[in-house]
Amino acid sequence: MDDPHSDSICHLPTEPDYSGVTLVTLEPDKAPQDYQEAMQLANQEAQRRLGEHMLLSWYDRDRDFESPQHASECHQRSAIPGYVDYALYRHATLRIDFQQGRFVFFYLPVDL
Repeated sequence: MDDPHSDSICHLPTEPDYSGVTLVTLEPDKAPQDYQEAMQLANQEAQRRLGEHMLLSWYDRDRDFESPQHASECHQRSAIPGYVDYALYRHATLRIDFQQGRFVFFYLPVDL
């Protein structure tokens, strides 16, 4: 028997939709010691690729800390972390990733 409500089932994504986002992996010869060093390197790369830019969100796996803070609280059962969802819904165009997710940064160009 067919379920009359089957068309109304909401299928949640299991992977982020990165269409329109340039994905950059940085693997410097000397790995960043901490978040601050990684952010400096990511900001330099964002400046090179975007010019004026805005850091929208980020994740520091070493400290299990994200910005915006608590963005993942409403994503506890989701495959998409809150900091990723936050950036994508604000039209991020650049993601910079260090060491397979150790530090992740999302940027948006600033139109002057």
